Amino acid sequence: MMPVPGREGAYRQPPPRRPGPPPTRAMPARGDIPPSAPPRTRRRRFGPGKILLTLLSVVVLFLAGVWVYLEFSINRVAALEDYAGRPAAASGTNWLIVGSDSREGLTADDEKRLVTGDVEAAGGGQRTDTMMIAHLPDNDTKPTLVSLPRDSEVAIPGHGTNKINAAFSMGGAPLLVKTVEQATGLRIDHYAEIGFGGFANIVDAIGGVDMCVDKEMRDTVTGITIPAGCQELDGAQALGFVRMRHSDATPRSDLDRVENQRKFIGALVSQIASAGTLLNPFHVFPLLGAAPDALTIDEGDHLHNLVGLAWAMRGISSDGVLSTTVPVTSASAEHWDKTKSKQLFEALRNDTAVPESAIMT
Repeated sequence: MMPVPGREGAYRQPPPRRPGPPPTRAMPARGDIPPSAPPRTRRRRFGPGKILLTLLSVVVLFLAGVWVYLEFSINRVAALEDYAGRPAAASGTNWLIVGSDSREGLTADDEKRLVTGDVEAAGGGQRTDTMMIAHLPDNDTKPTLVSLPRDSEVAIPGHGTNKINAAFSMGGAPLLVKTVEQATGLRIDHYAEIGFGGFANIVDAIGGVDMCVDKEMRDTVTGITIPAGCQELDGAQALGFVRMRHSDATPRSDLDRVENQRKFIGALVSQIASAGTLLNPFHVFPLLGAAPDALTIDEGDHLHNLVGLAWAMRGISSDGVLSTTVPVTSASAEHWDKTKSKQLFEALRNDTAVPESAIMT
């Protein structure tokens, strides 16, 4: 039953709600407002890949800087010139490597330490103690390093017949290159020269060069003595080793000297190219500092040409390079054997194996 209106306990409906503004909340006091949380920042993480890439970029930039420095710092000379009758280009690439007796930049103490001797007593002018042709083939035959004895009698263009090393004092690098080209029939493509001081500085820069000497070498003219046995030669000792010919250990005089020169060049290049040198900052930085002043190359040559030469010559000490002297008729090395020397130079010109009969050690 429905409750009767007006009676106690009767059910009453609530009155309808009138629309009005929404209820407002009391604002908390200023001091009661909680501080807002700081925005969350995303932390950057450098993984191994990014670190490695950064290090690699630094190394590449460093090497590029060193390359540019050396490219523009090495001394240059106009050594290669065109002329009527110049030998035509043939197979392979030929370098003329020259060790001059230049004392430029040496102090009196340096000359005494290196035992360079008196320039006037040596005949005056500037001459070449070392001359080698490095032939780099275009095929799989061995690179060849050929010594030209400095006392060889050859025709010097415009100056008659004389010792080959006199060409340098008469007309510098251009006349020497022309003389070698005319005497051998080989076109010289690149030129490199190093003096007394530069040679010694490069050896000292890499901490010396390891050499094994079979017999004590005592020069009766300069007084330089190099004991027998395996040892490390510093710059002064190395210069004495490659120049020595007045000794019981060099009975063939200049022939023994040029053989020792090729032997030392092989040890020097191998040591420069070794990880012990390239990864050692105490060797590589002094080497980079000494090389530009020590070397002189043709004005058309570049650093990559030198790198190619060094890479090819690194096999001298391991029989990867054929090492020989121009065949001569006697121990005085004044005259070349016409038949054998022709065979040698023809083999180089054509990138073919050098006949055994034309190899002189």
